[in-house]
This record gives sequence, C-alpha cells and structure tokens, in this order.
Amino acid sequence: MSDLTIGRYVVRETWSVSETGAGVLQVAGREVMPPLTRADVVYRYESALGSQRLLVPVVWEDKPERSGYYTVTSASGDIMDRAAEGVVVAEWKLSLARHGSDTDVDLESRLTGAVRANDFSLTGERWHAPPIGHHSYYTGSTIPSTMTRTGSDGAVTVYRGVPANVSPRWGCAVDDYLRGCVRILSVGYERVGVGQAVDADDWELSNTLVRVRPLLSGGTLEIAAYTGGAWRTKAWWADIGGVQIARFEAATILRNDPEMCVLRLTEHRATVGRAVLDLTLRRGSRVVEGYLQRGDSGTLSVYLASAETMTDSTSYVVKTTNDADGNRAIAGSARNFDPHASGGITKTASTALDFFVGVVAGGGSAVSGDQATNIRDQYIGALPEAVVAVRR
Repeated sequence: MSDLTIGRYVVRETWSVSETGAGVLQVAGREVMPPLTRADVVYRYESALGSQRLLVPVVWEDKPERSGYYTVTSASGDIMDRAAEGVVVAEWKLSLARHGSDTDVDLESRLTGAVRANDFSLTGERWHAPPIGHHSYYTGSTIPSTMTRTGSDGAVTVYRGVPANVSPRWGCAVDDYLRGCVRILSVGYERVGVGQAVDADDWELSNTLVRVRPLLSGGTLEIAAYTGGAWRTKAWWADIGGVQIARFEAATILRNDPEMCVLRLTEHRATVGRAVLDLTLRRGSRVVEGYLQRGDSGTLSVYLASAETMTDSTSYVVKTTNDADGNRAIAGSARNFDPHASGGITKTASTALDFFVGVVAGGGSAVSGDQATNIRDQYIGALPEAVVAVRR
C-alpha cells in the first residue's frame, strides 16, 4: 500500500475515496498490528482523531491530483486492542473539505490583537515567518523587509515591519508546508492536535531555530539554539521562591499548530498549591516565551544553571561577551523585573512572570534582526497568528 500524508502523520492510502461536488472527501482506513507495532497503530489512530478542525496539507502518493489543502471537518474511529493476543486493529474515518491544490490556494496569516502590554512604553516590531519554501509573499502596497535565519531544516525567511491591519498572503507547495514549523514530540512521535498525551519527562518543543527539552538534573529546561550548523545548548532553572523546579509532573498541549505551539507544564509545591509554566514557540522565532505562575504571591525566577555575567538593559539582560559558540544568552520580560545574579531575571511579590529566553545568534556580530534589541522588540510585537486557506 502507498502512503497518505495528512498534515503531520502518515497512514496507508486507501484504494478509493468518496467525493461530493462540494469538494468534501470521505476517507477511511485501517491500521493493524502486526505488521505495525502497537505504539504505531495507536499513534496513527489518535493522530487521525486529533486532526479534526485542522487545516492540513494532504499528499496522496497514488492519487496526486487530489493533493492539496484541506480542513478536517470531522474525525471518528474504532479501535480493537487485544495486544495480549498479538492483535490491535484501529479503523478511522475522516471528512476532508477541499480548499484546492497548492496552485489554486493562497495561505493567509491572520495577525490579530495588539502588541504585548509592557512597563517600558515599547511599541515592539510586527514580524512574521511563513514556512521554508513559501513563495509570492504579499502584504499590499507596503513591502516588509526580510532577513534569513538558518535552522536545522534550512533557511527561514523572516519578514520585518509587517504593516498593521494586513493579513499577509503567500503560496506554498504542500510538501513544504511543514518545513520549519513548530513541533511537539514525545516518546519519539510528533504530536497532532491538542488531545494526545505528552510524557512529562520525554518531550521536545522545537521550531528548527530553538529546541526545548526537559532536564531531570542540573536544570529545569535545556534550551538550544541552532547556530553555526549545530545545536548549542544551555541549561536554565525555573525557580519558585528560591526552590528550583527539578522536574514537572504533567505536560499538556494547549495549542499545536505549525505556526505556533503552547505546552503547559505543571508541578506540585510542597507549601502552596502548584507551579505552572506555559512555554510558547512561534515559527521563525529566536526565543522561547514563558509564563511562570504560582498560587500565592512571592518570588519567581528564570536563570542560567551555569552562571554568566549579563548586562541589564531596558526589559532584558544579555551576556556581555560571546560564549564559546559565538552567541550571547538573553532573557527578558514585558514587565519590571530584577536581574538575577546567575544571569536571568527575577520578580518579587508577584504571582506570575512572563519572560523570553534564548541567544543573540552571532553575539557581538549579530546581523540586524538578530541583535538584542531586535529580539526584545520581536517578543513585544509578536502577534497571535491563524493560518487559513483562500482561493486566489
């Protein structure tokens, strides 16, 4: 059997599909152990169910004329799990509303909302990063400037100074739509939608430029930047009232789209309630965004596990010299904070701390768009994005 790729996952292509004149396809399939493993069968089944309401590129290996952009309007299935007897059968059904092929359809990024509220009277920078391999980017009569950031998937084009009240349109081959996207992986599988489980000790959040993983010793998070053709890692602590969070007990997906993912991490506190850390990663971003919360008012901190000297500037701190990889660690917040002695930020008498952490790629020789103030302005100016398919 050939492959049918639906967004982030692959199933067996069916011999036939039912299609209405309105462009709605009814697709059904079956995944079986053996020859697949139980984990593979369950993953494909849960991915099919989790794709409901998502805009997805669909690639048919044997029916290429049907490849294009679709919205999964409904998903259902049945699973028979008799693994003790060596058999697992999962049957799934999808309704796919066809928007068109990649030669018919534009993708429109709807950038909504206002710049991030902040204590520094900053206006931020409106920016946007479509997938690697996109083309024909259009914002009307005002043309943004561009820069290139090279990640593990290739060159990401970042548009700077996107005009207000404009929803950029762009074209993209279906095979390129997920290049450079934001991904959540857990126990070796890429998660689809928000309903799939995430192992609190085994997950990865990445966007080809930034990669975040849990650390079970020596820090709370491993945050890596892809620079110089390799991943460059640093360990960071999240700290509540002087108590470092060694590990989180639960991980929950809040948003899981190619342009933006949000992962919520939860940990109990021996004294009061729980600690919650929301991590957000956007396509094309150099930093991971965080929102650390505690139930009572007190101190919250995010700082490097191996201390580095940082200079305090307006709304951020940054390492004073290049590290061994030629980068400079950076951290900041939209709200007032104090620099942390180990390199990072801390906030007292508060229940929440918003922050960003990452590196200034290239350090003292960073190009325009990757300099410390640019990173800060892009954090302040980052807008929610929703991608929809529209006919040209």
